[in-house]
Amino acid sequence: MNAVVKHEAKAVAPIADQPTSLLAVLSRAAADPATDVDKMERLGAMYERMQARNAETEYNAALSEMQDELPAIAERGAAKVNGQVRYTFALWEDINTAIKPVLKKHGFALSFRTDFTDGVSVTGVLSHKAGHSERTTIKLPADASGSKNAVQAVASSVSYGKRYTAGALLNLTSHGEDDDAYAAADPIDPSWADGIAAATDEATLRKVKADMVAHWHGVTNVPTALTKAYNERLNELRAAK
Repeated sequence: MNAVVKHEAKAVAPIADQPTSLLAVLSRAAADPATDVDKMERLGAMYERMQARNAETEYNAALSEMQDELPAIAERGAAKVNGQVRYTFALWEDINTAIKPVLKKHGFALSFRTDFTDGVSVTGVLSHKAGHSERTTIKLPADASGSKNAVQAVASSVSYGKRYTAGALLNLTSHGEDDDAYAAADPIDPSWADGIAAATDEATLRKVKADMVAHWHGVTNVPTALTKAYNERLNELRAAK
């Protein structure tokens, strides 16, 4: 009779568990006086790379999940030339108030670095609790428009830098302060709101959003009332899980 040889399959640790497994190997190696130092250093570098990769993966997943909850900001600020409004913009205080609860919910923090060595340099840093962060920088002259004094000119540029870098990191959108006018560009068919309310899962709800974005030719053009209804329904579905 031929002997039956059984081969036990070795379980492969999931990617998320690999840094922990490698850390255990490092701990054992560190306790062994015969351990090769060069190998220890290579293992340590590998551990750091794996930690960084996992942190970046968590960052990207959380950022993607957060996008649907970031609101469009009303443009209450106005740039004037000779008393005439040239353009409107979202004020930093409005942006900050609107995004802070969403950032906190998804484990993010937004901070800024400033440098006044040559002009005004503002760097926005978006950090995630897993350890990964992304940053972007804008360099500006001091904004002396509107008869500002030197301090006001620098403060104005810093505020602009915060708005710009936050918008770039988070893909923020803004719209005119008059919500009625914002929504009136295309009368809302009640079926859109009905479709949002009828969605019983996130996949269906996201399909409704995709249809809205296509209908209004861009996410920034979707009427505020529908964006609000979408976010509320999304929160309801998540809370019901």
